[in-house]
Amino acid sequence: MSQTKYIFVTGGVTSSLGKGIIAASLAKLLQARGYRTTIQKLDPYINVDPGTLNPYEHGECYVTDDGAETDLDLGHYERFLNVRTSQANNVTTGRIYQSVIEKERRGEFLGKTVQVVPHITNEIKERIQILGKSGDYDIVITEIGGTVGDIESLPYIEAVRQLLWELGEHNGIVVHLTLVPFLSAAGELKTKPTQHSVKTLMESGIKADILVCRTEHNISEDIKEKLALFCNVRKEAVVQSIDASTIYDVPILMQEEGLDTVALEKLALPNDTQPNLDQWKEFLKRHKNPKHKVVIGLIGKYVELPDSYKSIQEAFIHAGAANEVQVEVRSIHSEHLTAKNIDKKLMGLDGLLVAPGFGERGIEGKVMAVRYARENDMPFLGICLGMQMAVIEFARNVLDMKGANSTEMDKETAYPVISLMEEQKSVTDMGGTMRLGAWDCHLTEGSQVQKVYGTTDIAERHRHRYEFNNAYKQQMEEAGLVPTGFNPKTGLVEVVEIPSHPWFIGVQYHPEYKSTVANPHPLFVGFVKAVLEQKQKQKNASLA
Repeated sequence: MSQTKYIFVTGGVTSSLGKGIIAASLAKLLQARGYRTTIQKLDPYINVDPGTLNPYEHGECYVTDDGAETDLDLGHYERFLNVRTSQANNVTTGRIYQSVIEKERRGEFLGKTVQVVPHITNEIKERIQILGKSGDYDIVITEIGGTVGDIESLPYIEAVRQLLWELGEHNGIVVHLTLVPFLSAAGELKTKPTQHSVKTLMESGIKADILVCRTEHNISEDIKEKLALFCNVRKEAVVQSIDASTIYDVPILMQEEGLDTVALEKLALPNDTQPNLDQWKEFLKRHKNPKHKVVIGLIGKYVELPDSYKSIQEAFIHAGAANEVQVEVRSIHSEHLTAKNIDKKLMGLDGLLVAPGFGERGIEGKVMAVRYARENDMPFLGICLGMQMAVIEFARNVLDMKGANSTEMDKETAYPVISLMEEQKSVTDMGGTMRLGAWDCHLTEGSQVQKVYGTTDIAERHRHRYEFNNAYKQQMEEAGLVPTGFNPKTGLVEVVEIPSHPWFIGVQYHPEYKSTVANPHPLFVGFVKAVLEQKQKQKNASLA
């Protein structure tokens, strides 16, 4: 293809309709037809990135290979497409304004008054086209955060209007996602919110090319005709997006509705091939028809908001399908765990995952959960802070280092088994100052974790500031907690395990970020397999 085509996904009526899933589903269908496709997210908040946002505010902070702290929608993009994203795939208002102000300070605007139009909108257009101009993609899908009419989204909408005009006919289209609510009192679906949303979009100079209508009930042909007439779109471009049992059904539902066919027609691209979704359908078949079931406890401190651990939840879905196992994830708030109630709280679990996090709240509950898994031969996976809790628990209860801790929680601890890297000790800024992105890791030959990966050299994504303190490495190893993964350049410990335990692994990195439908992460696949095996072993022992 000589020119990259652009698809812009906007939203109206209400937030949380699933623009990210629709964008990812459309991208999957286009990719399955052979088009090189990527997705980017434009976020209207003024934070430079979501790295400093509380998970309760914004859900999970997703990290890319190149170390970008991004919106969790990028996780959906990667899980659907199995294509790595980067810094260029997530743009925030904060980053846009920061860049423009830096240019003004350098004198790049030659003394002109810096304004939203053209300077901010030019910066947005430039960011949108970075991926398109790379030569790596035929189609770039750009999801615009927020809803049409939001004050903070206006510069993005204006930038899209300008860009559509500059790109010319058939080179850019707009997919508008809206809500068609069902009013039980009236007993019918209502189109007026969608009409108002499209009108608001048109007032900004943008015409929707395709309407995707989120609904809990099937939209009749009459309603589609009404929406087409009043929203100025063709009837075949009115696409129903009904509630699905899993987000992984959405690409199939969108294919049935003809979303990809209409998009290709409007972009004047060939659509004479059918999407190859064989692998996707096989995954769905295994996901929906499990042969076994396991219950895994997720010990975290942001469990009230499921999106806080979105990638972990999805990695369990991928690993469950790979093992033909239904994984029920039971979220348990670490702050509510005590010595008195831990047996009751963890009763009925087959495995335990201690989740990532920051700060001292809920830490003692995590330590108790690790001890429970270690002493009861329960398969255990610790991620980032979860791995650090495993080290602290082992130091306290096996090595008898009373008060052992991380210097993040207790700067005065006598046993700082988790501590800051030397170069981090002078850092005062919070944003973007951690060990971020993909780092190499060498796994010890013959170790539990090496067998899981099937190789000795891996690269995994990080997002943390504190590290295993190598001063305690020998003592830990001699007592049975063995470091088996190391960064080859720094010697920092990346993985610890207990060889005498059925399955006990803690990793400093975030394996969940790299799990996709096409490539379930081996650590999650191995963990789920171990949980099932241990469950069956205990069942057989009880019957003997």
